Amino acid sequence: MRAAPIFDVANVLSGAWKPLLDFKLVPEKLAQLQSDYLAESTALWNRLLAPADGADGAGKPKPLDRRFAAPDWMGSPSTAYLAQMYLLNARTLMQMADAIEADEKTKARIRFAVQQWVDAASPANYLALNPEAQRKALETQGESIAKGVMHLLNDLRQGHLSQTDESVFEVGRNVATTEGAVVFESELFQLLEYKPLTAKVHARPMLFVPPCINKYYILDLQPENSLIRYTVEQGHRVFVMSWRNPEPSMAKLTWDDYIEQGPLKAIDVVRDITGSDKLNTLGFCIGGTILATALAVLAARGERPASSMTLLTTFLDFSSTGVLDIFIDEAMVKMREMTIGADSPGGGSLLKGQELATTFSFLRPNDLVWNYVVANYLKGETPPPFDLLYWNSDGTNLPGPMYCWYLRNTYLENNLVKPGKLTVCGEKVDLGSIKVPAFIYASREDHIVPWEGAYRNLQVLGGDTRFVLGASGHIAGVINPPTKGKRSHWVADPGDPVDSHVWLDHARELPGSWWGEWSRWLKPLSGKQIPAPAGYGSAKYPVIEPAPGRYVKQKAT
Repeated sequence: MRAAPIFDVANVLSGAWKPLLDFKLVPEKLAQLQSDYLAESTALWNRLLAPADGADGAGKPKPLDRRFAAPDWMGSPSTAYLAQMYLLNARTLMQMADAIEADEKTKARIRFAVQQWVDAASPANYLALNPEAQRKALETQGESIAKGVMHLLNDLRQGHLSQTDESVFEVGRNVATTEGAVVFESELFQLLEYKPLTAKVHARPMLFVPPCINKYYILDLQPENSLIRYTVEQGHRVFVMSWRNPEPSMAKLTWDDYIEQGPLKAIDVVRDITGSDKLNTLGFCIGGTILATALAVLAARGERPASSMTLLTTFLDFSSTGVLDIFIDEAMVKMREMTIGADSPGGGSLLKGQELATTFSFLRPNDLVWNYVVANYLKGETPPPFDLLYWNSDGTNLPGPMYCWYLRNTYLENNLVKPGKLTVCGEKVDLGSIKVPAFIYASREDHIVPWEGAYRNLQVLGGDTRFVLGASGHIAGVINPPTKGKRSHWVADPGDPVDSHVWLDHARELPGSWWGEWSRWLKPLSGKQIPAPAGYGSAKYPVIEPAPGRYVKQKAT
């Protein structure tokens, strides 16, 4: 699932092997791996030749690997042996990658490259080696192969691998359906205001700043799992930024443009429409980074309009970024700056949305790539409809200069967290100047924003902080409505220790969603109850069109 900046998978794969010229396996480790491999492969071969009575079958693969769980793989000694030998080879290659003596970043890059190759080489990915796909072809008299070819041709036309039946969904019809209106628009974003669902609302409005690298409606997929609708139901007057999908005319926009023309403008419009000097704010992923930067710029100008700030799976301190760190070095960033950034010919071009999608899919290749190759093409199956995967395939572009500034000053040099190091919109940025209550949420299995990295935000901000840890990953952990009763979350008493794992040792695990915890925290920061407005916007900012608006429907080209 996408919700973080793009990095170059091909660059990692091509460069990962260069350290092998300088680093080698320790001979003792290599000898042990060879000995273990020989013993295990011999045992597999012996079971193939003479399976024991009552055994599960010659060379039966481990049932925990779902790629080989179907009975077809156990139906003959040859296919069972093929699967089990693949698993042994894959395991040994990963052990070899782990055994290389090098710095941690080099080891991580080598492991990533080996994992990509291992996953691609699975016999399940090839018709000639996949007994499930072969059986289906025989049963359907070749129809499954014909359908698979049609799926392949369709994906080639649309430019991406289908992860769901995209024909089922339409933005504004069955996703992004919470009732509202567009009350402001600029070149960069539309501002949506949502219809109140309570007779009274809190006096202080709420502004959502979603990620600009994908569509805002991850926060409004369906009525039953919409964080936007839930917030409206809690009596908040909710405004949401809907970023425009950048076109070539926007290719030269910078980080400063995204701050000044983005949340800074949205904050002014929301205050003008509602008449409230203060508002609550929420940022998701890079939207949280953008929001925090904007509030720091305002603080430098002597303005403090935020009553609170909520950050969902957001980095402010980029010193511990997990798997994404393997993509970043000076050469990679410089290459991007010279090809799509301000240093490129013409002063900037677009980073295409499909490149974003492809990179993030290959962070989890078995789940988000090869699984669909096998089902769609080898078996001729149409993927089932799933709103979250429809959103995941609805990509967005990014202006090159904006992206390159972000890449260098966060992931590469971690300058944003250094007080006064960066000048944004003419102001020295100090995140410690944001002295408002902050709710920090992270997901425990998040591989894009590891929760330990998000926890560092507590040491960066200048106000009181509340940290809550949820179960699951970057998206599923956030989109976890209370009505589903799924998963759990962890909380601890105020006075959080500096070390994230010490915090977790003292935290209490509670069943269900974290949304209620956030709602209770937000309520006293939202002002008194006032009658809900009868309409949208104001005389100065009349309704432009119904929500979800035009911008969210624009496709990446």
